[in-house]
Amino acid sequence: MSRPPDSEPPLPPYAYVPGRHPHPGDGHVAGLDGRPAAAVRTHAADLFDRGYYWEAHEAWEGLWRGLKRDSPAERLYRGLIALAAAGVKAREGSAAGCGHHAGRARDLFRALAAGHAAVEHASPERLAAFAEAIAADPPERPAAPGAPPEVVFPAALPRG
Repeated sequence: MSRPPDSEPPLPPYAYVPGRHPHPGDGHVAGLDGRPAAAVRTHAADLFDRGYYWEAHEAWEGLWRGLKRDSPAERLYRGLIALAAAGVKAREGSAAGCGHHAGRARDLFRALAAGHAAVEHASPERLAAFAEAIAADPPERPAAPGAPPEVVFPAALPRG
């Protein structure tokens, strides 16, 4: 039975963490092809907020590819991808890696905020503050093999 094109893609069966789970290939982001960019953006943010950091990274990367280099949208997605990488590093047990990626995201969002109040309905200033909080106190929560997704950040991703 096929799914209606506007229905929400299902959540993956597990949150992939390198070295702790089998690599899912494209299976964890299947069903996003052909969807409007706004729907993919929303789904990626939902994945992120639920602790599916690698999957959010992959979904945002699908939107990022093909954008004009250093355009506001490209920098927005580069920052979101770095935030998702921070989540993956936290689940790998690397506070240093988490802090590094969150710091990269913060810098991208700050630079973006200097010239734009909003990009694709997102506030770079709010995203920079979110990334700064993570970079200042990076979590380290190693995932056990087979463990369910775990949200490791102190708040949900700012949505506007």
